Amino acid sequence: MSAQKNRRILIIDDTPAIHQDFRKVLAPSSLASQALDAQEQALFGDRPPRPDVERGYEVDSALQGREGLDMVLRARAAHRPYALVLADMRMPPGWDGVETLARILEATPAVEVCICSAYSDYSWHDVIRRVRKSALRLLRKPFETREVLAAAAELTEKWNRLNGEAR
Repeated sequence: MSAQKNRRILIIDDTPAIHQDFRKVLAPSSLASQALDAQEQALFGDRPPRPDVERGYEVDSALQGREGLDMVLRARAAHRPYALVLADMRMPPGWDGVETLARILEATPAVEVCICSAYSDYSWHDVIRRVRKSALRLLRKPFETREVLAAAAELTEKWNRLNGEAR
């Protein structure tokens, strides 16, 4: 078993700005983080490191569901699976989030998934039934940084606990 934890996250959303927002939270650039840390230290004195800087998730992006499924399959074939997929609910003109996650989970049932959306065309019961994952997580847009970090930490840790040796 590899001692390194899987921190690979795939974002599937048709809005490029959403990808940038998630990257700012999940994979902040080291220069920006260092500058912010220096400013915080000047203002507040010595403080423990920020959790989002320590996490350093590896984040990839897909603009449509079919592209996301292809990326999940390639990652699995390369023995570098994603621990978590964050998917938007509405992604015209292609698959919606429910269809996307259902197909991804059919191909790679071990991946953890989270819907990130402001609204849904389905009831929550229908989403769970179609996606076939009873412990499905929802992040509402616009999202809060702490909620994204909590979901990423919880779900990637869950993946590592359940699948760490299967990598």
